[in-house]
Amino acid sequence: MNFLRGVIAGQAAGPQPTGADTIQKLCDRVASSTLLEDRRDAVRALKSLSKKYRLEVGTQAMDHLINILQTDRSDSEILGYALDTLYNIICNDEEEEQDAVTPLPVSGKHKNVSAPDENAQKQADDLGVQFTDTFIQDPEHVTLILSLLEEFDFHVRWPGVKLLTALLKNQCTQVQGVILVSPMGVSRLMDLLADSREVIRNDGLLLLQQLTKSNAAIQKIVAFESAFERLLDIITEEGSSDGGIVVEDCLLLLLNLLRNNSSNQNFFKEGPYIQKMKPWFEVGDDNSGWSAQKVTNLHLMLQLVRVMVSPVNSPGATASCQKSMYQCGLLQQLCTILMATGVPADILTETINTVSEVIRGSQVNQDYFASVNAPSNPPRPAIVVLLMSMVNERQPFVLRCAVLYCFQCFLYKNQKGQGEIVATLLPSTIDANSISAGQLLCGGLFSADSLSNWCAAVALAHALQDNLTQKEQLLRVQLATSLGKPPVSLLQQCTNILSQGDKIDRRGSKVQTRVGLLMLLCTWISNCPIAVTHFLHNQENVPFLTAQISENLGEDERLVQGLCALLLGICIYYNDNSLENYTKDKLKQLIEKRIGKENFVEKLCFITKHELYSRAAQKPQPVFPSPEQMLFDHEFTKLVKELEGVITKAVHKSSEEEKKEEEVKKTIEQHDNIVTQYKELIREQDAQIKELKEQLGSMSSQNEQTQATLTQQLSQIQQHKDQYNILKLKLGKENQSPSNGQGDGSQVNGLQTEELTQLREEVEELRQQQMLLQTQLGDKDALINSLKSEAAQTAEESAGGSENTELLTELEALRSQVQSQASEINQLKTERQELVRRAEAASSDTVPSSDSSVDTDKVGELESRLAALTTETERLKGENKGLSESRADLEQQLASATSTVAILQTEKEKLQTDVQESKKEQDDLLMLLADQDQKIHSLKQRLKGLGETVEDEDDLDARDEEEEEDDDEEED
Repeated sequence: MNFLRGVIAGQAAGPQPTGADTIQKLCDRVASSTLLEDRRDAVRALKSLSKKYRLEVGTQAMDHLINILQTDRSDSEILGYALDTLYNIICNDEEEEQDAVTPLPVSGKHKNVSAPDENAQKQADDLGVQFTDTFIQDPEHVTLILSLLEEFDFHVRWPGVKLLTALLKNQCTQVQGVILVSPMGVSRLMDLLADSREVIRNDGLLLLQQLTKSNAAIQKIVAFESAFERLLDIITEEGSSDGGIVVEDCLLLLLNLLRNNSSNQNFFKEGPYIQKMKPWFEVGDDNSGWSAQKVTNLHLMLQLVRVMVSPVNSPGATASCQKSMYQCGLLQQLCTILMATGVPADILTETINTVSEVIRGSQVNQDYFASVNAPSNPPRPAIVVLLMSMVNERQPFVLRCAVLYCFQCFLYKNQKGQGEIVATLLPSTIDANSISAGQLLCGGLFSADSLSNWCAAVALAHALQDNLTQKEQLLRVQLATSLGKPPVSLLQQCTNILSQGDKIDRRGSKVQTRVGLLMLLCTWISNCPIAVTHFLHNQENVPFLTAQISENLGEDERLVQGLCALLLGICIYYNDNSLENYTKDKLKQLIEKRIGKENFVEKLCFITKHELYSRAAQKPQPVFPSPEQMLFDHEFTKLVKELEGVITKAVHKSSEEEKKEEEVKKTIEQHDNIVTQYKELIREQDAQIKELKEQLGSMSSQNEQTQATLTQQLSQIQQHKDQYNILKLKLGKENQSPSNGQGDGSQVNGLQTEELTQLREEVEELRQQQMLLQTQLGDKDALINSLKSEAAQTAEESAGGSENTELLTELEALRSQVQSQASEINQLKTERQELVRRAEAASSDTVPSSDSSVDTDKVGELESRLAALTTETERLKGENKGLSESRADLEQQLASATSTVAILQTEKEKLQTDVQESKKEQDDLLMLLADQDQKIHSLKQRLKGLGETVEDEDDLDARDEEEEEDDDEEED
């Protein structure tokens, strides 16, 4: 003890021992002393030396201190000293290392030379990590610390918490693994939040912060140990946003538990925890003089809300949280902060970002946000007020980015909002007495501030995103450029600014403005052939784009060249060939001659190769270190990714390949339509079968109930029969009884006769009920059989059997009609030949006269008409042959594809149409033949009038007979 007092008091008799020697002696005393008081004093001395001689104490005393923790569990004081000593040699906190010096040599010669702060801190960190590795080599050491946390004594529990926190800071993953497999390890640490001593509770929060870093398994365990409820209660007790650093620690722990952990987010959402967040954001009228701690707390609270509705979460979980935040009034409270006065700029910026993600993709929340008005006179919509800040170059850059993000989220999947924004630009809806969103966007688009140009262009592009209707509507917007000049369209004005900015000064031109306008134009005309036609209608646009792409420019202009190539590629891909000078083929030829296909594709790839492209593609929120790096929009990167490949293919494809692709697309569409029809038919049949099955099931259940009732009635009838037989036996015995008991027996028999009559009536009634039930049962069976037959018939109809039979019948009828028409056509051919023969005979018998030339012309006309009739007959033959072939095709189709009911129906209609056409043609032929007969008759009359001998048909027949008789006589 005198030795220890000498060391502590600095008294030395003789030469002063070095620090290493002193520590060695203290370690020997700890290891060898049998008295607890001596060991306690030695450990206390090591604690006092552990900060100054950290290396020596750590290397020589760690094993002895761990042994103290294992063996002297009964003495809380020595445990506290040992834990404090271990904490001092492991901890790397800067405030703990203010007295740090360079490590002593192994020889023990101490050189008290101070090192620079950075080097000293680095050495201290390395030293703490080394001691931590040594300590956790045996996982039982960590388990030992966890067991000591069960001690209620303040001098044991508090240093144990600090030591475990230091271990987690130095080697988080390894210590987390040990705690995770330790029985009740996490539960013991969660008990620290319930400690009534605020120091232990607050350090317990710091410990849980370190414990829950990047470990989803531990985060889930902590969450299910009622962490959310306890932390929210602590935040409320500490004063919510007006609280101190404890509230900050609770919020940091909540962020650890919820960020990138879908399980904990669902657990937080399903509980009443979102509703408990609403009071955090209540602000008064006077918002000046906020403390730095309140700003920090409110900033973390807003981040906590954003974690629940982050775009990286699953869409279903995000939508559910957005709905809960609207229903509990949290969104309304955030909008109140948004429109409040005196709110610090960074809180206002974070609130705008939070509101943005709460309304993103939620139609209800977006509609509510559109209805929010700023407390101004007259009231203005919140969207208009925010856009005024976005296009104001005096506003902070981060605030303008937040407003742009809010506007993008308001329009995300919100076609109604997109229509309202575009409507403010149309001539019919412009109000000259108020400022609209469209006016602010146009003002920002054509202002002198390049950042306003870019933001307005991107905002307007989001009003057109995936909305063909609004793209076409925006083509109607007309702008008055100056007095005395006609108005120009918005599309034309954008291209004018691009070309004029290029002509004025390429070096001084604003790349940011040109990039914004090009992104707007690409979004505008993509997937909109009408907009492409309007763009190409201006004769200067295509030469400007080709000139931009073909030039060799510097690094700053490469992005503009890539966007020009993308714009020209969109004009090719979505071109409907309505302009003769700028069809797809002509634009491709222009690229091949002026630019070159390979050079065009290379310029197009400049977009995705830009260093800022990948950064913008990562997340929707526009976050940029400086205004100069604000070039790409997240949604535009999606468009580039979608179009780059198809444009490259479209440029390299030939016209023949495009035609083939279009034919393939049409064929695929036709097949898809047929498949869709069959799917709908199958769905209808499935619904019918399901309905019939349900009816069959209900009928079966009713049948079972009826059978059960019938069985019950039969059993009752059997019981009554048994009772009747028993009474009948009793009655027979009484009739055989002695005569002296006849008077009494008759009385009894009279009573039994009444009962027997009553029983017979009951039996008869039961028989009637049985017959009625049997009748009902027969009806049910008949209904079930009919339903079964209907179901079978429906199944057969699904296979197309009945309809095929009807079609075959109709086809046979059509065949008979075609055959009858063929016979009629043959008859008409015979008549025509007879007419031709008669006309030739009439022309051969004519005698020249003064009017012979006229007659010859008429006869020629008659012959030409006869030739026309011959041609018509041949055409009828061809059609008849075509009908025969179509009939054979129909027979083959009916034999091979009985299930294709729709195709057979179509073929039937085609046959009917052909038959009708054949009838119509037959009628026309009959009319022509009648006209021909009439004309031949008139010609004969005229020949007779000229005195020529013209034989009638009867005379011709008689002459033919006479010639035949003369021939017979000559042969005889």
